[in-house]
Amino acid sequence: MPRTREAAAEPATSSRTRSKTATTSSTAPGGGTAVAPRAEDELSRPPSSSASTGGAESKVSSPIKRAVADGDVATATAKAAAAAAGPGRLPGPVRFVLVVVLSFALLSLGRSFVDHVSDNEVGSIARETNSQTELGVLAAWKLFGLALGWLGDYDGFDLAALAVLSHGPATFLISVFYGIRSLTAGAYLAVDVVSAFLPFVLLRRLSSAHSAAPGVPNRDIVADKTIQVLTALQSSLVYSVVLFLAGRYLLPDYLVLYFSGIPTIRPAADATFLGLDNPTTLALSVLFGLAARTFIFTPLVTTPRTAEDEKNAGFDPVSATLGQTVAWNLWGYTSRTKVSLVRTAVAMLYSAVGTYLDTVLTVRGVELYGAVVYAGVWVLAALVTGLSLRYVGSI
Repeated sequence: MPRTREAAAEPATSSRTRSKTATTSSTAPGGGTAVAPRAEDELSRPPSSSASTGGAESKVSSPIKRAVADGDVATATAKAAAAAAGPGRLPGPVRFVLVVVLSFALLSLGRSFVDHVSDNEVGSIARETNSQTELGVLAAWKLFGLALGWLGDYDGFDLAALAVLSHGPATFLISVFYGIRSLTAGAYLAVDVVSAFLPFVLLRRLSSAHSAAPGVPNRDIVADKTIQVLTALQSSLVYSVVLFLAGRYLLPDYLVLYFSGIPTIRPAADATFLGLDNPTTLALSVLFGLAARTFIFTPLVTTPRTAEDEKNAGFDPVSATLGQTVAWNLWGYTSRTKVSLVRTAVAMLYSAVGTYLDTVLTVRGVELYGAVVYAGVWVLAALVTGLSLRYVGSI
């Protein structure tokens, strides 16, 4: 009897179990028993990457699709926005062409707008005519600056800083000595900065140094607001001192001799230390210091130590050849020193060429030699600033 009750109870138990688990058995191709998965498992299991559709969709699947499959809508939205805005979707040469076109368009439209709003105030001191050759030189310098920034792997902040160092001296000249309102001269400088900054921001991501990305060497220094302010003030002080000394001992004579028609030279002759008597001089000195710190100091302190540094540190002049010894003495510096030297040289180049072209080709009455001397003042300021920032970065 117990056996009979057991046998009677078995079908009921078996049916309850089958209804609960929803499991069926079938003969597998290899002769075994294949168990079908439960419905709950089917719903919770992510889609297989080897679907019967040929796998084409899985091959092009992106993190966005996987995020949607996992139900993470916020992550999917963020990744979709990054994918849409990412400059990497276009080839490098195409992005550079877009940078050039956008930069020239912004420069042309911006200057036309400033001329219209200011009733062409700068036109009163501008050269009356520019030949096609001179216009071509100005356009070629603009194109060279963009190409150097692109090939040098600079970002938008680097190009903005170089625009200040290149066009700021002309802003100082026309606003302090030629009587152009500071607002008008500053608007022209802002157009130059924006036309260099905006295209690079749109079509090239910020460098890890300027974005203070995690893992960057000395990230705490770059992100520290106090250090940012102090290094900018240090650079501003260098520019202020150089301008003060040049105004006292150099610029007055050259402005009189080689800047024909200049309204006044009194701001140079009566210059005070730090330019405290002239708000325009003080503001531009701070702007120059901020630009120099951005372009030189930030990439300098975030440069990591490389294998080349270890090789230079282990250099043995006894066993080295003559050529190796000469190369080590000429360029056997650390990576940080090389970065500071190269960027200081670029800042000096932009200060020299930009200042020279902006004065001799755009301001009426400026002679070649006068433009060279005036540009030399700003080149010296860039050199001293770069060396001082290298010293601070090595501490």
